[in-house]
Amino acid sequence: MKTMILCAGLGTRLKPWTDSHPKALVPVAGVPMLKRVSDRLIEQGFDEVTVNVHHFADQIVSFIRKDRTLSEKVRISYETETLLDTGGGILHAEEFLRSDPSPFLVHNVDILSNADLKAIMEDHMRSGRHVTLLVSERTSDRKLVFNPGMRLKGWLNLKSREKRPSSLSMTADDEMYAFSGIYVLSVDVFDIMRSYGFSGAFPIMDFFLSDIPELKIGGYVQKDLDIIDIGKPDTLHRAELKIQ
Repeated sequence: MKTMILCAGLGTRLKPWTDSHPKALVPVAGVPMLKRVSDRLIEQGFDEVTVNVHHFADQIVSFIRKDRTLSEKVRISYETETLLDTGGGILHAEEFLRSDPSPFLVHNVDILSNADLKAIMEDHMRSGRHVTLLVSERTSDRKLVFNPGMRLKGWLNLKSREKRPSSLSMTADDEMYAFSGIYVLSVDVFDIMRSYGFSGAFPIMDFFLSDIPELKIGGYVQKDLDIIDIGKPDTLHRAELKIQ
């Protein structure tokens, strides 16, 4: 199975660490996040790993080459000149991710969880969707909105009431869940992105919420999902306490 770990971000919320290191190598209880995430993916059967690099790319590349397991399984997508954001980074790595017709899983490098990654992939393959988003009932001000059949309708900020798309209309039967930063894409999405003008740098959520009629996006709910985004010092500290 194929996977992509998003590692190119600047990690501005983790300064001063990221003034001289990439976010992907921030240690959690002594183990770099890239190592924790990649090991978990490999353990669950993902044997083709793509990593994108930009901020302190040389440090990530050096780390991968020194790790025997990673050096054998990881392919590197270089975003040398321009940071392409999540969507642009995925599109830029098409050469690796489209090596065969099978779907691929995308995982943010700053996410620690007990997600059943293999189960998400299996659900996606049964569903016929283009995109499957791992979601849960955890507390969050920002929620994805799904219809009763768990097809994505839009996004809502519960505090500001901002919504996307602006035409989003909700019913009493709709369901709201928090996004995890983990999702599965079918390779068809590359053609859909291009046909609707997506190129260069763009967030993947802009693509998901672009209201493209033929784009089938659904949610996979893991009831017992335990997830920590270590992108901020306080949540990084909480993750270290939990692991220790």
